[in-house]
Amino acid sequence: MAAGDTRITRARGGGAAVAADPLAVANRLRPVLLHLSRHLRRETHALGLTAGQASVVAAVRGAPGIGVNELAAREGMSAPSMSAHIDRLEAAGMVARIRAESGDRRRVGLTVTREGVRALDDIRRRRTAWLAQRLQNLDPAELDRIDAAVDALARLVEQQP
Repeated sequence: MAAGDTRITRARGGGAAVAADPLAVANRLRPVLLHLSRHLRRETHALGLTAGQASVVAAVRGAPGIGVNELAAREGMSAPSMSAHIDRLEAAGMVARIRAESGDRRRVGLTVTREGVRALDDIRRRRTAWLAQRLQNLDPAELDRIDAAVDALARLVEQQP
C-alpha cells in the first residue's frame, strides 16, 4: 500500500485479505443508518414527542440542574430557541424549572419530571422492541456480524471531529 492509503485490509470468508475502501463503506453505510434512524424516530412520535424534544429531555436527564443557556450550547442552538423548546416541554409536563436553593437564587436549572422519565423509558423500550423484532428476522450469521460491528460503530461516534 502507498503512504497515506486509507484502505483497511481484512479476511473475507477465510480467503485472502481484501481491502475495504472507507469511502465506499461510508457511501453504503450512511443511507442505511439514515433509514434506520428515521424508523426509530417514528417510535418517538407515537408517544407525542418529536425526536428533538426527546433529545432535549434526555440531555436534561443526563445533567440535572443544567441551565437553559448551557443546554442550548450543548445542543448547538440559540438560548431563545432552547427556551421556547423548554416552555413547550414544561407545558407538556416533561421538564420543570427549579430555582437554586443556595447561592444565586436567580439561577434556574432544569430537571426531568416523572412524566418525562416515563416518556424516555417508553421511547427506549419502543425503539429497542422495534429493532429487536427486525434483528430476529436475520439469520444467526448476519446477527453475529452486526453484533461484532457494534463496538466499532460506537468508536466512530466517540471520535472527535
